Amino acid sequence: MSDRIKGKVIVITGASSGLGQAAARLLSAQGAFVVLGARRIDRLQQLADELNRPEQRAIAVATDVAVLDQVKHLVDTAVQTFGRIDVMINNAGLMPVSALDRLKVDDWSRMIDVNLKGVLHGIAAALPYMQRQMSGQFVNVSSVAGHKVMLNGAVYSATKHAVRALSEGLRQEVKPWNIRTTVVSPGAVDTELPGSITEPDMAQGMRGFYQATAIPAESFARAVAFAIEQPDDVDVNEIVFRPTRQLP
Repeated sequence: MSDRIKGKVIVITGASSGLGQAAARLLSAQGAFVVLGARRIDRLQQLADELNRPEQRAIAVATDVAVLDQVKHLVDTAVQTFGRIDVMINNAGLMPVSALDRLKVDDWSRMIDVNLKGVLHGIAAALPYMQRQMSGQFVNVSSVAGHKVMLNGAVYSATKHAVRALSEGLRQEVKPWNIRTTVVSPGAVDTELPGSITEPDMAQGMRGFYQATAIPAESFARAVAFAIEQPDDVDVNEIVFRPTRQLP
């Protein structure tokens, strides 16, 4: 158990599976209180029940990050229950990649709403509390695709580049309140992300790539824990990691 994570109140979006679920398990095991947000409340509650044995360490709150009021409710619940918020992990995301000339405009809008506006909503919900506390940390999830534009993934890459730009701006602005800002950019990690692809041929190709390359979601959880457990005067701003065998 990490002494620097023990007792922290950590809000995680997209916590019903994949990266968020793995982070919740590891951080809870390290002694944190975790407040879990996702749309699938049944799966979210199962995770909370698992983490609450033998003592209560988790709360599940149905949350669509595209809706600001729902993200505010998630964060308000954390503060009302545990008295504060120490870390906001803006993790929820989707990846319905396709070539631009297929004009999947609805998919583009969904990615902007979840991948980018969802992060903005998390900031809007948590920042006022952290300013009053004079402490806190944002962990925003980008992607390797936020560093290198992915073929047939222009919009997805654009949202993830935007998360990095937003996070750097946030980092500069929140220094007066001792708030830390971390961007985590994973490569291929074994999650349900490829399942959000709506084009059958694109989905098949991405599934093959993930099956051959992806590493467990616990790799992400360890990266997040590393950033959180640093002393208060250390601000880990960016972590990029890939499977050792991943080229792009």
